[in-house]
Amino acid sequence: MDRANGTASRRERLVDTFWTRHENPKSGWSRTLLGPLFVCACYRRSWRLAALAVAATVLNPIAFPPPDPTSESKSWMTRGVRAERWWLERGHGVVNRSWPNLLNAVSIPISVYTLVAAFRQQPIRAAGGLACSMALKFAWIELIARRHEAALEA
Repeated sequence: MDRANGTASRRERLVDTFWTRHENPKSGWSRTLLGPLFVCACYRRSWRLAALAVAATVLNPIAFPPPDPTSESKSWMTRGVRAERWWLERGHGVVNRSWPNLLNAVSIPISVYTLVAAFRQQPIRAAGGLACSMALKFAWIELIARRHEAALEA
């Protein structure tokens, strides 16, 4: 922020717009479908489907309007996205050996295993790996959301 006149830079405004729109629970919940879409693309060995998944990943956070302050702001996903922003702005990152980022670190090899299993067309292993990696991500979101709420109450 430009301290002289109290205005945000263009980059700061873009970042704020990104996060505000991504707080819409429709953004977060539709984003959870992208993991299965990537797995399906690997299973079917479809570059078109993979390209669609990548495009959806890039566009998703800006494809939705900001959440309705009366109802959607109480959504679990909205709370999680706000907590993620708070977490990142404090420099915690998302993958390392500290708790709860260890959950994301553990999910990396599981995700690789999942994609390999999908490419090898092993549906049970791919589905199991996908379920584990998604459970770890949801657990990470819940943990940082609790930390964020505790910080707000303090």
